[in-house]
Amino acid sequence: MFINKTSDGKNNLCGRNVAAARKRLGISQRKLANQLQLYGLSIDKNAVQRIESGQRFVTDIELVAFVNVLGLAYEELLSSPTGL
Repeated sequence: MFINKTSDGKNNLCGRNVAAARKRLGISQRKLANQLQLYGLSIDKNAVQRIESGQRFVTDIELVAFVNVLGLAYEELLSSPTGL
């Protein structure tokens, strides 16, 4: 069976970790979006909000940008306490 959502119905594993890392850095969703844009990713504050809340799927290209901008390891970004 193909699983494309987490056990709690989220569309990504990384959203909570993106939000936690962003808050640790003390930056807003808008500032994160701006930093991702400087990295070359076309994303706005609303997309960051949807990713953090698990409403939006995340591409592998976006994962690379989040890792680099937030200074996380892939394992940190994708870790999920509840699993799939």
